[in-house]
Amino acid sequence: MATVKTFAGSKVGTRDVDETVFAQRILGRTLKEALVMYEANKRQGTHSAKERSAVAGSQKKLYRQKHTGRARAGDVRSPLRRGGGTVFGPRPRDYSYQLPKKQRRVALASALFGKLVDGEVTVVDGFPASEPSTKAARAVLREIGADTGALVVTLDVDPVLVKSVRNLPGVDVTVVADLNAHAVLLRKNLVFTPQAFDALLARKWTQRSKRPEPDDA
Repeated sequence: MATVKTFAGSKVGTRDVDETVFAQRILGRTLKEALVMYEANKRQGTHSAKERSAVAGSQKKLYRQKHTGRARAGDVRSPLRRGGGTVFGPRPRDYSYQLPKKQRRVALASALFGKLVDGEVTVVDGFPASEPSTKAARAVLREIGADTGALVVTLDVDPVLVKSVRNLPGVDVTVVADLNAHAVLLRKNLVFTPQAFDALLARKWTQRSKRPEPDDA
């Protein structure tokens, strides 16, 4: 059983949760592949270099080929010359790709399992509800030791909570339906509202066998 910190009102307590609901162990290779995918999907891919056809300059040969005593040379756009074109330079491209849905789900389960084992999950009931208050939200996060970096997870989009924490450095907000392995591991602390945590536990997680992966054998 893993111990999850709880915060309600001004009282800090604990709650026991069976971490094997998510996974039996951390699947390192699957988790790495998912993280690489999410990072690749964030790339804009707008890098570009000018090839010789895009560089300004005459296409006339600088001087004749033979009988000058100098090395033969082409035009000023040659990649061998300063200011010339680039050979095989980067071109705009799309880096995004998708892993299978089941693999992404297993990666998320491994990330949640690791957070529970490390004691970095907290269930909080006490964030500002009526009107936005960054001061009150910071006080709650400081009380549970998560003010330096946290991912706050809610059941549905909560505009009041979003406005309360959006100016806090290192604090993100998401809904439980949008959770992924990259978001879970990006911040040290994982903070749930009670409704979001109950919804997470109610989801049907694929149970994996304890057989080791090839890279862990």
